Amino acid sequence: MSNDVVTRENILKALDQFLDPELGRSVVSLDQVQDIKIGPGRVTIHLGLTTFCAPLWDELAQEVRELVRKNLDCSVEVEVKISEYPRAAEKLGQIGLKAKYVVAVGSGKGGVGKSTVAAVLALGLSRAGCKVGLMDADVYGPSIPHLLGTEERPTLYEGKIVPIVVEGMRVMSMGFIVPREEAVIWRGPMLHQAVQQFLRDTDWGDLDYLIVDMPPGTGDVALSLSQLLPVSGAVVVCTPQELALLDAVKAIAMFRKVNIELLGIVENMSYFVCPNCGTRHDIFSSGGARKKAEELKVPFLGEIPLNMAIRVRGDEGKLVECFNDPVLQPCLNTLCKSLVRQIVEKRRASPPLPSLSVL
Repeated sequence: MSNDVVTRENILKALDQFLDPELGRSVVSLDQVQDIKIGPGRVTIHLGLTTFCAPLWDELAQEVRELVRKNLDCSVEVEVKISEYPRAAEKLGQIGLKAKYVVAVGSGKGGVGKSTVAAVLALGLSRAGCKVGLMDADVYGPSIPHLLGTEERPTLYEGKIVPIVVEGMRVMSMGFIVPREEAVIWRGPMLHQAVQQFLRDTDWGDLDYLIVDMPPGTGDVALSLSQLLPVSGAVVVCTPQELALLDAVKAIAMFRKVNIELLGIVENMSYFVCPNCGTRHDIFSSGGARKKAEELKVPFLGEIPLNMAIRVRGDEGKLVECFNDPVLQPCLNTLCKSLVRQIVEKRRASPPLPSLSVL
């Protein structure tokens, strides 16, 4: 095909096949192609995408380049420039919380690093440009305030709880309300009420993602969440040894029972690399979560090594600094991208329907 086919109409025809990562519909029909410039041997496409898929903007730009070049079938150079396309989130359920996606992070047992993984996912998405909220629903053992290094107390404004802002994220936790040395001794109905208040009465703003750090096990909070708002998907955290995997399987069964889609499994403390000799040691075995994910037909999102820097920075309330660590950064970024990639694939395969208000 000759270069005379490099026209705006042919480029738009090619771009019509590119599905918006958030809504799963053509970016042309959604009017997200902002500009097309055609020069000698070169095409520049200005494309608007929402921050919902910000961690994947580089990958999506490459997808557009390959799509256009394939359809034009010529040697033209294609440049893709992505800028933010504003699109507000719709209200979820009767709670009225505005978020495009709610991710529950759970585990079958405690001590596997669930809160750390929840905080890492929230921090990674926020650093990539997403609008993120992090809700600590682990009422009995709230760890998020300590991991993020904040002891601020939320305030009230016009009848709404103003969440604490950390690293650009809106964060809410029982740890901001109850003194650290005091225990929360509540029965199920009080737990339900607390979760409801965190969701309904907190000024979360307009979010791409609400990450919910669940309590360990398969108790009341998961049921409360599933009743209060449509949780979009769940991530299960476990360690590689068989004993931990047994409990992870129960967590997966719980989410499936309350009709929450499984986004994937994360293997924490996957391996240890000696900082002195560089030798890898599989202290808790390795690869168990990946194998179990294959058995259960659940995506495997990635693995996080047993690394002293995570423990030290978590204890110091500086977990965000792990993203600047040359050893940890690739693992953490891979984890966040894998999560968004799963979500985008599901959105494109089954585009969400617009919500209609009942009159």
